[in-house]
Amino acid sequence: METIGAIGAAVPATANDRFGELSSQQFVKIIFTELANQDPLEPNDTGALLDQLSTLRSIQSDMDLSEKLQTLVTQNELMSAASMIGKFITGTTQKGEPVEDFVFSVLRTKAGPVLNLDSGKQVPLANIGEIIDLSRVGEQPTGGTP
Repeated sequence: METIGAIGAAVPATANDRFGELSSQQFVKIIFTELANQDPLEPNDTGALLDQLSTLRSIQSDMDLSEKLQTLVTQNELMSAASMIGKFITGTTQKGEPVEDFVFSVLRTKAGPVLNLDSGKQVPLANIGEIIDLSRVGEQPTGGTP
């Protein structure tokens, strides 16, 4: 059985099912190839072309939004990590070693922020167990029962 694909050509039903597996970039490449290779004397249906262009704009907007959100998340993680400079933390290194030490600096990596400790060890932001404010050690908790 054949169905009519998004670009107006008959395609096998299994190919139509695989259409959903395409990434946005692959889809955009297919659409641009279709537009570049169509016969100018017998262009595709204008309505279909407009639908395709609308879909392209929507996909591009989604890709732009995704990039901006990822940038925002990265900046938020970096700011959170930077706020721990000078703080005493517990956690585990990337190798799983338990550590307790002061945060000396923050390193930005592809995997996310990594805290550099005074001891020279590194702790990924996600591996922090506890942040301890040593200036308050020995005080009674203010929010719980004494």
